[in-house]
Amino acid sequence: MEKLDAIAIDRVIEMAWEDRTTFEAIQFQFGLKEQEVIDLMRREMKASSFRMWRARVQGRKTKHEKLRTFEKGRFKCTRQKSISNNSISKR
Repeated sequence: MEKLDAIAIDRVIEMAWEDRTTFEAIQFQFGLKEQEVIDLMRREMKASSFRMWRARVQGRKTKHEKLRTFEKGRFKCTRQKSISNNSISKR
């Protein structure tokens, strides 16, 4: 896992909280596997917030591409158009 700056860490946390953003999308943009995202969330968040997030995403079908039952209607964050692969472009 490469070292992420504060902006990238904030964006990973934001994406991890979004129900329809998959772990695969996070891995594509930031190179972090699911377990690395979990470790980052545990490290960066308060313990109570981490437990709340874990309970929320555990078993959630929308967080894994293979478990999704829909293909169309994918959620698109309003900031997504300004993101290209691994970096957030200038704002």
